[in-house]
Amino acid sequence: QVQLVESGGGLVQAGGSLRVSCAASGLTFSSYFMGWFRQAPGKEREFVASISWAGNSIYYADSVKGRFTISRDNAKNTVYLQMNSLKPEDTAVYYCAAERSRASFSRGYYLQAKNYDYWGQGTQVTVSS
Repeated sequence: QVQLVESGGGLVQAGGSLRVSCAASGLTFSSYFMGWFRQAPGKEREFVASISWAGNSIYYADSVKGRFTISRDNAKNTVYLQMNSLKPEDTAVYYCAAERSRASFSRGYYLQAKNYDYWGQGTQVTVSS
């Protein structure tokens, strides 16, 4: 049974930093492309960042580029999202997701939530102004 469990969310002031983690189990983690998405109240789920199996292909949404960093530790079956210079508009539930095709697609493929096979339950990140 595949499980993705996010942690590390919380309340932070604007300009602050936070790191969220996603621990995976029940799958061969190094064979999965991993992504982070977020969903704010009343809005659709949106792509944040994704990382390939060995970490050599990384994509970011324009809104977080230069502020957020995605990384993974295949020995720990964990993917991370380091968030710096946080803004109130970053407030959302952050979800990690796993994509299992083992094929190499273009950036646009990994931006779409529908292409991911497994999802975590999410962790709340709230940025106060």
